[in-house]
Amino acid sequence: MTLQEAMSARHKVSKYKDKPLSADVVRQLNDRINAQNQKYGLNMQLVTESKDAMPGVIAALMSKGVKNYIILAGPDTPDVDEKLGYSSADLMLYAQTLGLNTWWISGMYSRKNAKKNSNAGDNAKIIGIVVVGYGEDQGVPHKSKSASDVSSYEGNAPEWFNAGVSAVLLAPTAMNKQAFAIKGKGNQVSMTCDNGSYSGADLGIGKYHFELGAGKENFNWR
Repeated sequence: MTLQEAMSARHKVSKYKDKPLSADVVRQLNDRINAQNQKYGLNMQLVTESKDAMPGVIAALMSKGVKNYIILAGPDTPDVDEKLGYSSADLMLYAQTLGLNTWWISGMYSRKNAKKNSNAGDNAKIIGIVVVGYGEDQGVPHKSKSASDVSSYEGNAPEWFNAGVSAVLLAPTAMNKQAFAIKGKGNQVSMTCDNGSYSGADLGIGKYHFELGAGKENFNWR
């Protein structure tokens, strides 16, 4: 499965099988996490075989079998949310290519335990976690806006632009708001996201998906 194919296959999964990640899968995930950390100056970290990701009531009512997760952490800089969103999008799709399922969580995880398990330091910012594992099912597609709801192009939109917008609409966003505004002219594209405190992370996730769908060689961000 390619990353492009993983975009369509990936859906939120909140219930997981009691099946540990193999040593080889853990190694591949850590290699990918380390590469993203080095590239963007982040401190993301994989936690395995731990049941402390979710508060008790949420774990009992909304999830099952959550034992592996990636802590989304980095230095508290103005652009860290976007960098973590962008990198987490890559990790979710990469995990899908390994036969895993994921769940991006921004509000319902245990912040106390994430901070305790993180090696990022006291001054780091943690914006959420990505649960990783073997889902009891493959999830279902989320309700989506139309391309015209989130995008506009000056003139006749080229195929790469349309493909990029379609890819963005497959991306997970906080509370599924898809609060994107994508504008194109020639080979120039701009993207904003107005989703309150989640705007930065959602923007990073959206940009990653747009690049993967459109092809980075076809356009420039403005």
